[in-house]
Amino acid sequence: MPPSSKDSSPTVRPYRPADRDAVADICVRTAHDGGDSRALYPDPRLMPSLFAEPYCHFDPDLAFVLDDGAGRAVGYVVATADTERFVTQFRQEWIPRLAGRYPAPTAPPRTPTEEMIGLLYHPERMLLPELIAYQAHLHIDLLPPWQGHGHGRRLMRTLLDALHGQGVPAVHLGMVTANTGARAFYDRLGFHVIPVADPGPLTYLGRATAPE
Repeated sequence: MPPSSKDSSPTVRPYRPADRDAVADICVRTAHDGGDSRALYPDPRLMPSLFAEPYCHFDPDLAFVLDDGAGRAVGYVVATADTERFVTQFRQEWIPRLAGRYPAPTAPPRTPTEEMIGLLYHPERMLLPELIAYQAHLHIDLLPPWQGHGHGRRLMRTLLDALHGQGVPAVHLGMVTANTGARAFYDRLGFHVIPVADPGPLTYLGRATAPE
């Protein structure tokens, strides 16, 4: 739960390696349309291996956490400044690190876990021609008790400032269309829809990194 008045105030700070387990837990607890994904994906390392940890590994200067005031991460935002470069690194360096735990699929997926492992082995799915002008992309998640208090906005502004400082003009994200709460959050932050020819279950949103 959010801290009481006796605790230190929550702060946004850079990610540290000691935050790895907390970030993974946040990812798992928010990976199913914003809710807990453990019933769908029993392996607690699977979702973080796709949507959190590679960003902390390849772009640690673009990883930030919401610290609850006592040193524990209760939210995070991660990004890459260059999606094309990220996909190359994911293919060449990240997949080999995980191949022992998640062998390459040899048949069509039959379970949610198998679907995600299929995504793991196809990072090129991130490269869409409609997104070329938005070279960076991000993921942001907060534990439910910490949502709705302005912390997500603070995380996002910290990341946008960092991207802008690196000379990155625009950023995109892909969100599950069914997650209407997340869509309202992004709309308030000035994100707009990027039309994509075949988006599947996702909606792609983007915005400039400069302050509006």
